[in-house]
Amino acid sequence: MSDTLAGSLYVVATPIGNLDDLSPRAARVLGEVAVIAAEDTRHSGRLLRHLGLSRPMLSLHEHNEAARVDALDARLVAGDDIALVSDAGTPLISDPGFVLVRELRARGRRIVPVPGPCALVAALSAAGLPTDRFLFQGFLPAKGGARRGRLEALAAREETLVFYESPHRIRDTLADLTTTLGARRVVLARELTKAFETFLDGSAAELLARMDADPDQARGEFVVMVAGAGPRGDDDASTVEADALLSALLVEGLGVKQAAAVAARVLGGAKKTWYGRLQALKDGH
Repeated sequence: MSDTLAGSLYVVATPIGNLDDLSPRAARVLGEVAVIAAEDTRHSGRLLRHLGLSRPMLSLHEHNEAARVDALDARLVAGDDIALVSDAGTPLISDPGFVLVRELRARGRRIVPVPGPCALVAALSAAGLPTDRFLFQGFLPAKGGARRGRLEALAAREETLVFYESPHRIRDTLADLTTTLGARRVVLARELTKAFETFLDGSAAELLARMDADPDQARGEFVVMVAGAGPRGDDDASTVEADALLSALLVEGLGVKQAAAVAARVLGGAKKTWYGRLQALKDGH
């Protein structure tokens, strides 16, 4: 497969659900390499059996990746071609592989991408949110305080924000999105390419209420996409739309002080200014 004495590392994208999404090129590479470095050999073994292939495999995950570099490099030097795969989608995109690719490229080895499925790109392509600029943050921190801190740090970013999230934390993440980013539009992509693929669209509070009403909507792996902040001073921060956001924050049960802090992060300006407008809205003036 390689046209040089040394072998190549093929970074192979595999299906995120629907096995028909595997490209013919990816299937060919998996069938021809000397060894497959897989995040979970049991999981990748099922894919190989589906393809009718039998290739040597070794595990490569976050706990052993650094220790695997020298052995895999030696195989490349000896002329072996190697495929790198993760459990689903494109390796290195919130999956193992970065350390291996960085170290092998530093040693002058040939790294060949074999593109294909990626949950991030698949979700964005069907979400209806701006895609000319987006900021991918992988998985948010598991602990609530750190997660809210990360979201607060991103509140002024104008790009579409994209995260991965697990079913165990999706409700907490939606609650923190409500607290930190207010009533912005959120699109959740769930179970992409699988039988129960679903796109949920609304504010974080609305989506949380939908999950409370239908717990099945909290199942599966999620791509969370959030509308970016409007540019300072443009029509998105107009009085009418600002008041709509302030009203939504009050409806969701935030206190005036907390809602003022959220408004200042999202819309800019001084908290005391938003506090006064929120108090007026609350009093019905």
